[in-house]
Amino acid sequence: MSQAIYRYHYRGQLKAEVQEADLKQALEEAKQHIKELVKAEKIMTAALYHFNHMLFFYYEAIGEEQEPEELLAALTPYLELWPGQETLRHWVYMYHIYYHAIPESVEDWRRERVPQMRRGRIAFLKKDKLFDYVYHHIAIVKEGLLEGDKYQSIGIHENVLFSYFEEPRSHVNIRREPGVKSKEIDAWEALDPKSHFIPGPEGTSFTFIPALLLVGEEMV
Repeated sequence: MSQAIYRYHYRGQLKAEVQEADLKQALEEAKQHIKELVKAEKIMTAALYHFNHMLFFYYEAIGEEQEPEELLAALTPYLELWPGQETLRHWVYMYHIYYHAIPESVEDWRRERVPQMRRGRIAFLKKDKLFDYVYHHIAIVKEGLLEGDKYQSIGIHENVLFSYFEEPRSHVNIRREPGVKSKEIDAWEALDPKSHFIPGPEGTSFTFIPALLLVGEEMV
């Protein structure tokens, strides 16, 4: 029986006083630790991005769930704490609301080609438009017909969206039925998608953000 793939999005916050040299060392320690987990076939891909002091972590765990506090333990001294229902925590879960494929097995999810780029983007939703965005994107996922990058994934926390995808992009849909028209994307586009977003620094809805750490199976 093939092992399951678990996909995660988490959000963190760097402390304001972190020294660049300390952060660089912590990131290198985290990278080496994740590489060992990739060799052990516990992690397939891990990608950490930042925007100002905000951190966005996407990763894929193999066979069993993995916590970001363990994967990025070296960063813990440099992270702010978030309040929670039961305890304080360094990473907050971003709800996985949009994707074009569901991993069927480890073999299905392995990249057929080495990604040239692993991209991270963020967007900020207007408060009065947030539920429209979520409603329509969940509807697109449930329909399962819209084609896009196999590895694209969008998570949400508060009004913040974090999108991960790879280039060159593949083109699949959840139902694995290429060429079938999506009615739900038409409904979303009829609502003027751009009106749902607070414009980013370049005036676009989604803003590309730089990576702090990238690890994939091909790198170990």
